Amino acid sequence: MAVHLEPRPAAGSFAWKREPNTKPTNSPLPSRAPTPMICPVAASTPLLCPIPARLSRPLLPETAVGTRATGNSHPRLRPNGRNLRRFRSGLSPALAAAAPTMDLSPRKDLYPHVEPYDTGRLKVSDVHTIYYEQSGNPGGHPVVFLHGGPGAGTSPGNRRFFDPEFYRIVLFDQRGAGKSTPHACLEENTTWDLVSDIEKLREHLDIPEWQVFGGSWGSTLALAYSQTHPDKVTGIVIRGIFLLRKKELDWFYEGGAATIFPDAWEPFRDFIPEDERNCFIAAYSKRLTSSDANLQIEAAKRWTMWEMMTAHLIQNHENIKRGNDDKFSLAFARIENHYFVNKGFLPSDSHLLDNVDKIRHIKAFIVQGRYDVCCPMMSAWDLHKAWPEAEFKVNWWFRMQDIRPMKLASLLNWYQLTKSLKAC
Repeated sequence: MAVHLEPRPAAGSFAWKREPNTKPTNSPLPSRAPTPMICPVAASTPLLCPIPARLSRPLLPETAVGTRATGNSHPRLRPNGRNLRRFRSGLSPALAAAAPTMDLSPRKDLYPHVEPYDTGRLKVSDVHTIYYEQSGNPGGHPVVFLHGGPGAGTSPGNRRFFDPEFYRIVLFDQRGAGKSTPHACLEENTTWDLVSDIEKLREHLDIPEWQVFGGSWGSTLALAYSQTHPDKVTGIVIRGIFLLRKKELDWFYEGGAATIFPDAWEPFRDFIPEDERNCFIAAYSKRLTSSDANLQIEAAKRWTMWEMMTAHLIQNHENIKRGNDDKFSLAFARIENHYFVNKGFLPSDSHLLDNVDKIRHIKAFIVQGRYDVCCPMMSAWDLHKAWPEAEFKVNWWFRMQDIRPMKLASLLNWYQLTKSLKAC
């Protein structure tokens, strides 16, 4: 019997449904592949920013907004002609008239590359100055992108997750990463310092509230920021969930992931003497904070290469090259290890799960790759159970960079439709 999840009338809740096999039960072969247990959104969806339920400014005339139907009266739709007709038929006349003007054309790639219309540096402490940039529509809906690592920094490709005509896209490099200064600095560099920096940047840019988007460590930071400043967050989109718990760190850095990538693990392991292998995070910390610059660089490359080699189901050779870049690997490894050896500076192992109530009311989307080795699915599943109100989507791909063109197109199309629904 195949089992999958179907929506109940209440938003964010699910019910079990069993479907009989189509072949006799005595058949020697299964009747079909098991249906994955996923949230019933469009079956193949990329991760682009949907529009949150609350907006800082209306996108349709006030009369249209006032007549919007509420609740789950409209089915979840795929972006095709039949469903768009069903969608329009359930709307008030004002919204039905507005719907055809929305751009729901199929996409087969990320959004086009755009250049920033504004760049700057913001001094956030006596030690640190962060780099930030803005692109897209200066009058659009604000969204802040939180990069991974910690220590990875942003890249121009990060802008392409967002519709540049709709969004005011804000990217920034966290303390010590990317173009922020001082480079690879660990002083005054904690999760709560970064949460404070996000809020300082929002105020500096005169943004009343914004949508938060992040993956991997970016999902950790997105949750920490949103739980601290829920009144400033219009929506949350997170993927590749990382809750910075001991079991997640042990899985990746103490031999669990090595069972899948033994070839990548051995150079990481062999750099550490056998008598120190009871805790690789601590052993690497000793070398990454050494006064010997050459030892720091070598340790940084080993640490970074381990993650670059395991970050994708299909290895990304351009990404792997970053592991040999002294500057990138030094910031990535030193900052990441600094956070992990300090348990993310979180008060408890389950802090982010324990504080879900603070953001339960915020419209949110959680997307997870089932075969993500760096951020295994157990964390996304635990978050989903604690936060069933959030949309939850599991895909077969590993990480965002592994999305194939057709999968990417369908994900973009679904979020295009989601944007129109929320804009109403």
